[in-house]
Amino acid sequence: MATLIPHQHRQRPGSSLRWTFHPQALKLGGISILLAVLSWGTGPAAIAQTVMSRILSVTGEGQERIAATEADVNLAVEATAKTANEAQQQVARQADAVVSYLRSQNVQRLQTTGINLSPQYRYDDGRQTLIGYQASNSVTFRITADRAGTVLDRAVNAGATRIDSISFTAADSAISSAQKQALQRATQDARAQAQAVLSTLGFSEQEIIGIQINGAATPPPPPLPVARMAISEAADRPTTPVIAGEQTVRAAVTLQIRY
Repeated sequence: MATLIPHQHRQRPGSSLRWTFHPQALKLGGISILLAVLSWGTGPAAIAQTVMSRILSVTGEGQERIAATEADVNLAVEATAKTANEAQQQVARQADAVVSYLRSQNVQRLQTTGINLSPQYRYDDGRQTLIGYQASNSVTFRITADRAGTVLDRAVNAGATRIDSISFTAADSAISSAQKQALQRATQDARAQAQAVLSTLGFSEQEIIGIQINGAATPPPPPLPVARMAISEAADRPTTPVIAGEQTVRAAVTLQIRY
């Protein structure tokens, strides 16, 4: 341990500046020097650590195709009458028959999607004349794709006057399984990309320090518009063919790899 003489004055050669050693000043100065030494000692190590922590960021993609086995259908009952009450009652009777039939077929997710009543006008030479009222009641439901054609035809026979749209999707359990498989494929793709780059450059993977799942998306298929049909038009037709097709589930995974 160094011993200093308190209050000893010293003067730097060639300088008129005088300075004094005090024990307190030495203490503070020692801390400053220690900090400077520590800073000097840890600075290069931190820089070296930064240099050695080389990070590669890579994103992999994966997809899985699955059969679309479910059909989401939107259909409606529509009627026109002289009065609003007559139009509404006619639609109510037909809609009740359609809903009863759909329930007998154990369709899923049966839900009313719209109820409308509006006046109808005729325009002659700029004059507006009320000619009646139009009422409608629309519902949506889900049915297995292989039964969709038969159910649609019989719903029309029961009183439906419009089939507005139909779209296809896979079962929820199949989508969940496909999402996991797509994530696995995306992860494998990211690892393969990283290994290809690192081996080409002569580096080797040290560890994975970050994982980001960018999503396993299942874009809903666009609904297919269906032309309106009347009961009389559908009565003598064969069963409507319905082909569901496939659905694609996509996923992306980003890896942060130290090398």
